[in-house]
Amino acid sequence: MTPARRWIAGSLAAAALLLAGIALLIHSKLPSDEELAAEVGTRFEKASGIGLRVGAAHWALRPSPVVVLEDLSTAQPQPITLRRLVIRPHLSALWNRRIAIDSVEIEGAVLPRTSVRAFRGRWEVDDAATVLAGAWTLAEIPVERVKLRDVVWIDRRDIALGYDADIRFDPHWRPREAQLSRPGVTPPASLRIEREGDRDRWRTLIDVGGGTWNGSAELQQADKGRLRLMAQLEPKDVDVGALVRSFGRHSAVEGKLQGQSEVGAEGDNLTELARTLHTRTRFSIAQATFTGFDLAKLVSTGSGRGGQTKLDTLTGTLDTQATEEGVTLRYSGMKARSGALTASGSATVINRRLDGEVAVDIVDGVVGVPLKLGGTLDAPQLSLTGAALTGAAVGTAVLPGVGTAIGARIGQELDKLLGNEESKKKQKPR
Repeated sequence: MTPARRWIAGSLAAAALLLAGIALLIHSKLPSDEELAAEVGTRFEKASGIGLRVGAAHWALRPSPVVVLEDLSTAQPQPITLRRLVIRPHLSALWNRRIAIDSVEIEGAVLPRTSVRAFRGRWEVDDAATVLAGAWTLAEIPVERVKLRDVVWIDRRDIALGYDADIRFDPHWRPREAQLSRPGVTPPASLRIEREGDRDRWRTLIDVGGGTWNGSAELQQADKGRLRLMAQLEPKDVDVGALVRSFGRHSAVEGKLQGQSEVGAEGDNLTELARTLHTRTRFSIAQATFTGFDLAKLVSTGSGRGGQTKLDTLTGTLDTQATEEGVTLRYSGMKARSGALTASGSATVINRRLDGEVAVDIVDGVVGVPLKLGGTLDAPQLSLTGAALTGAAVGTAVLPGVGTAIGARIGQELDKLLGNEESKKKQKPR
């Protein structure tokens, strides 16, 4: 099967399983609601290896064909649940054994990350139509519209985030237009895409943090049929704190962000695109505020935890990469100015834990006080290392002021040098 066909079949697999009851409608014996519920559960378990309980089911052919499933839950320690699923197929397509659905509506779904991941590799999707009774064919647009209401994703940290979505499809599963939003969030957090003619290119409009993050996205067919996603976006006047709070997190930085973003991903299907998603944003924030430490106090006393640092400017580059263990964030080329102090550094964030280094210049670009960045995004910690503190004390005794900074710098560099030499000795065979 080609990558393109796997993409289509994979997208169809779940819908095809839940449409299994519709296949019974064309048989000589029309099913009861109870038989339909049992049939859907049986076919789902046969295809995935995971049981499915269907609380209630209902179908009708007139005035228009509809299948309604209610109170679904998977047989898992933390089940995937779905309050209501409504499928509206085209009647003429049913008689001709074609999959052609006007709309799929999902309401009140809860998707725990661990439970969703358990389905990886379980679907038999080489020919999704075989899930149904007999041989079925796909219409040019198998599903015209998908509507999601109150769909909750529970991430690895058990943070539950609700989403609404409305997607209309063109042939080959290309979205003609789509909207995704976080209901109840202020200021609004939403994504809208609009297809540009028949091209695999979409106008991309994002409202978040009281600002915008607009641009365009493009899908290309790469070597051997693989899909390649690329996007260029421009954040304008985005309140960083409001942005992060929109997704149930806390930000150590407050201020309005401007910049340029590049997005890229490659894979055989939409799932692989999501797994390989990479972004790079070159940003600047004017009048930013860091909470969790007082930079000026830290440089002068060696301890500034729990305070606040006002920055005139903060610039840098943020790279994000989707991984099996979550999204990794890498900050590089960061430069900040706070009054007479300037700072530069880099940091990595994995599972919200910080690891990085910062150099604070007392004399701009000349004397850098070395600092260690640690803690978490919720509670960042910036501190002098033991070697830097010792060097700072010596520097103060010799020459107060600038000597303190020079001593700290020398202490840090000696610590690195001796640390490297010690590592070499430990690795040298005896």
